[in-house]
Parts: sequence; C-alpha cells; structure tokens
Amino acid sequence: MTEQVDTQATERRTDQINLSATAASKVKSLLEQEGRDDLALRISVQPGGCSGLRYQLFFDERTLDGDIVTDFDGVSVVVDRMSVPYLNGAEIDFVDTIEKQGFTIDNPNATGSCACGDSFH
Repeated sequence: MTEQVDTQATERRTDQINLSATAASKVKSLLEQEGRDDLALRISVQPGGCSGLRYQLFFDERTLDGDIVTDFDGVSVVVDRMSVPYLNGAEIDFVDTIEKQGFTIDNPNATGSCACGDSFH
C-alpha cells in the first residue's frame, strides 16, 4: 500500500509515520550521494537497547509482504507490519546543530527512553 502525503501540512498524522520536510530533504541528498534511485528509507523497531526496543533507519531496496510504503515529497518511507503500531504518530526529523547532527524520532508511543536516546519502551 503506497500513500502520497503532502509534506507541507503542519498537522501530525497519528495513523502513520511522519517525515518532516527537513528529513525528506536530507534523505534525498543522501540518496543522490549514493547515486541510487531504487532505495527507500526503511524504519523499523527491533528488540534491544537499554530500554527494550530500538529504532533502525536504513536504506533498503526490498519490499516485504505487509510493508506500509508512504511517499513524502518523492521519498519512499517503508515500515514493516510489526513496527507499524510502535511508529504510528511518530515524526522523523533531521537536526544539524552544534550539539547534535542526525535523524531524530519524536514518538508519542514511547512511554520512556534511556539516557542515550537510542532505545525506548
């Protein structure tokens, strides 16, 4: 299932993952550097980390049965069916400040996280 999403909207959707315009732009830039247009950004939740669950973000060329694919301004974001309940309403952003650089995940489903910020429960 693929759905086109207007990234100009400021309202956060609670029935799927959200990708900010800044994050979408960064993903496009990284894909251009790779010279690949057949990759999607896959976001999943896996067991592990200090708090029990951890996020994984990586480029993937596969599509698996049950994947939810959403297009954000030309960037395909893929979430596997097991991760969907953990990620609905979450917003992926990209920050580039003097203190931090990288993708961030603001997840309303996380009831707590560890001090390092890499895992949640």
